[in-house]
Amino acid sequence: MEIKAPIFDNLNIKKGDKVLITGTIYTARDAAHKRLFEEIKKQGKSFFKNFPEDPIEAYNFLKKVRENDISSFESFVKDLKLPINLKGAVIFYAGPADTPPGRPIGAIGPTTSYRMDPFAPLFYLLGVKATIGKGKRSELVKEAIKITKSAYFGAIGGVAAYLCSCVKEAKIIAYKDLGPEAIRELKVEKFPAFVACDPNGNYLNYW
Repeated sequence: MEIKAPIFDNLNIKKGDKVLITGTIYTARDAAHKRLFEEIKKQGKSFFKNFPEDPIEAYNFLKKVRENDISSFESFVKDLKLPINLKGAVIFYAGPADTPPGRPIGAIGPTTSYRMDPFAPLFYLLGVKATIGKGKRSELVKEAIKITKSAYFGAIGGVAAYLCSCVKEAKIIAYKDLGPEAIRELKVEKFPAFVACDPNGNYLNYW
């Protein structure tokens, strides 16, 4: 099954499905997630009273706003200004190796996803439609995926050299000083993955 990224339509997928992702995705790891959250928090504090300092608490805070005052939630999301547009975004937990001559990017494989688990529920709630990584996810991440009808895609580790062949273009778009952990925009073609958690919250115990 081919998935077009960014994703604006409903995902008609189920756990265990194999997918090929084509389009624009973003790389972001620990340091980039922390910086993005700092920007979200700063804007949240100017929009809401008592916006939390912690990303998990921020998720729970905004989830309640979404449930009880959808117009305020939607206004905040609309006004949110970040280096990348989270709406429909696919975020790949990865940091590439050095780029060899003549190639758009170096070897690039999935990072262990649980390191992003404190931030992922909030990012899903703010519009991220899928993440790509390896390893288990927390129960809170699975809850956020179900609430937002999103997905978690598993990428196979140990095939970074092959995965980079699916990247046709790459450029740094934020946090260049982070080096491999900078946010990169990737144009990918038939990037292979599998559905580890589907929009209904069904989870594949692959790891």
